[in-house]
Order: sequence, then C-alpha cells, then structure tokens
Amino acid sequence: MSRAEAGRKRTPAVSERAQVATKRSEALSKMVALPGGTFRMGASGGHGHGHAADGEGPVRAVTLDPFRVDPCAVANTRFAAFVKDTGHVTDAERHGWSYVFAGLLPPALARASPAPDGTPWWRGVQEATWRAPEGPGSDVMRERANHPVVHVSWGDARAFAAWAGKRLPTEAEWEYAARGGLDQARYPWGDELTPRGRWRCNIWQGDFPARNTAEDGYVGTAPVDAYRPNAYGLFNTVGNVWEWVADRFTATHPAGPLVNPRGPQDDSGRDDSGGTERVLRGGSYLCHDSYCARYTVASRTANSPDSSSGNNGFRCAADAG
Repeated sequence: MSRAEAGRKRTPAVSERAQVATKRSEALSKMVALPGGTFRMGASGGHGHGHAADGEGPVRAVTLDPFRVDPCAVANTRFAAFVKDTGHVTDAERHGWSYVFAGLLPPALARASPAPDGTPWWRGVQEATWRAPEGPGSDVMRERANHPVVHVSWGDARAFAAWAGKRLPTEAEWEYAARGGLDQARYPWGDELTPRGRWRCNIWQGDFPARNTAEDGYVGTAPVDAYRPNAYGLFNTVGNVWEWVADRFTATHPAGPLVNPRGPQDDSGRDDSGGTERVLRGGSYLCHDSYCARYTVASRTANSPDSSSGNNGFRCAADAG
C-alpha cells in the first residue's frame, strides 16, 4: 500500500476525532462557567435546614478551583442519544427491576409489586427502566423527553459523563453551584420556600404519601428547565430529582478550611472504588415536611452505586480548561 493510500485510509479516523473534539467543544460551551472561590458549605440547625444524621454539618469554609457545570439535569433525550451511540445497558436493566413510587402506578401493578420494609410507598417494579419509568406500558419519549432521566445508577451517570467528555461534579462543586452565590441561604433563591406565594421547585404538596395536590404544577418529574434558574443559571437544584455526585458518602466532615475536597478516599487514595455508598444531592418531587424535608441546597442522602429509582438523576461538570 502506498503512502498516499495509507493517508487516505487514515483520513476517516482523523475526521472522526475532529468531529468528537468539535462535539465536546460545543457541549462545553453550553455549560455554565463558574469562577470558584471560597464559600460556606453545609448547614446546621433548624427544621429542614441541617439534618445531623445526614452529615449536612458542620458549616465549613471550602475553596474551589474554577469549573463548569450543566445548567440542567441530563434529560431523557440526551440519555437516549448516549444509549444509541454506545449500547449502554443500565444497572436497572441488568437487575430487571427498579423502585417506583406507588402513587404513580396503575393500582393493579402497585398491588402486585413488592414494597420494601419501612417505606411502603415504594414498589419494586419489574422492567422499570429509564425508558419505562413506571414499568411496562410507560414511555418517557411520548411526553417526558425533556424531563430528567431517572432509574439511573451512579455507574450509569459516570458512563454518560465519560461519553460526553465530562464528569460528575464533586459534592462541593454541586453545592457551590446550587447555592447560586447566596451565603447560607436555605434555597437557591433565598430562605422563603414560596416567595410571593409562587412555587420555585417541584416537591410534594398535600399529605404524603396519600395525596399530592400538585400546587407546583407536577405530580411526578418536571422538565429539566422548569421554574426560574438560580443566579448562576442552574435549574432545579432542589426538588425534582436527587442528583448523583462523585463523592463517596460520609456523615462526618472536617471543620475546614478545605480546598477542592473530594470526599473520603480509600487506602490507595482513589475515590472510585466500588461497594460503598455514593452521595446524592438536592431532594426530589417526593420530598415533604412530614417525610424528609430534604429539599434545600444542603440536603444530601446516599445509596449504593448500582441502585436506582424513579426519583434520582444527575447533571455533569467539567474542568474549567
């Protein structure tokens, strides 16, 4: 084969790399660039503003390098493109089931699906996946294409982020971005849940878990760009869906000051070893004062990295460069 022929055969590969680089550049350009700096992370004291068992406190000074973050959680359309391009199979699809809120299910399916001990409003639904959030017969692409993808595990979220040329945000990055520049405010917009009587997030209203009045406009998930964004331009950083972040979970934290914290490390210094719980942030459409009240910018919970449910999703971050 001549050099000319070899060069022609290499051209498609070079072109493909250029296309990938262009797509990544376009994706990064749509992210919110944040300057970093020092902020006060965490919360302490008061109902709905500092759950000691969750490790929201102590309030601590954290300094971050500049970074980028997606304005919205990953929507079903974007996750569908990822699956089409890679053939990715989610953990829920491998397991064959996932947890769904019983109130979103047809009565017969709710009765037929097992409920875990202690949380009878959940059902383990066979074939509930990101494509079919309520199991067989449901379809996100009909009416929820722009809603956040759910039934995704921490591992699924990391796989998407790698495909997109991004990463999951650290927990500190997530909270810095969610706060929108406000110091120790309860919500992304301030301390009042419904300023001027208007709902600014998708959480439960009514009597949990029996009756949701949907005063905020939604019973289940809302579009990823519903409601007004915070001052940094991020949508739905409280309510709607819990969002996976990179960190392993711990309920104890050093008092600070901290610089670019990444959560607890294993003995090798890596933060990506499996088998331990990972952090989710921000609360979901199921949060209510009578149940968990975890819909503030400091709210956090944890789950195993292969777990999924109908109220967890994610957004991506990237380095500033």
